[in-house]
Amino acid sequence: MVQSIIDIGEKEDKILNIVKAQHGLKNKSQAVSLIAKIYAESFLESELRPEYLEKLVKIKREGYSKLINSVSELKKEIEV
Repeated sequence: MVQSIIDIGEKEDKILNIVKAQHGLKNKSQAVSLIAKIYAESFLESELRPEYLEKLVKIKREGYSKLINSVSELKKEIEV
């Protein structure tokens, strides 16, 4: 675990307290971690595996024309 000393304004401190209370967190460190996690999920691009990128390029180039008749068939196709 990394420890950091940060300077924040009163408004930001109030926001941390609100996040802490809304999510039932024990301390402001957990609030900061939650905010960072939400930011990462919302704004940072995740890195895709190269084989998945190749599959996407192939689908874009050739199209995807497999007929799926049920949810169970779709699950089987996705899990392959």
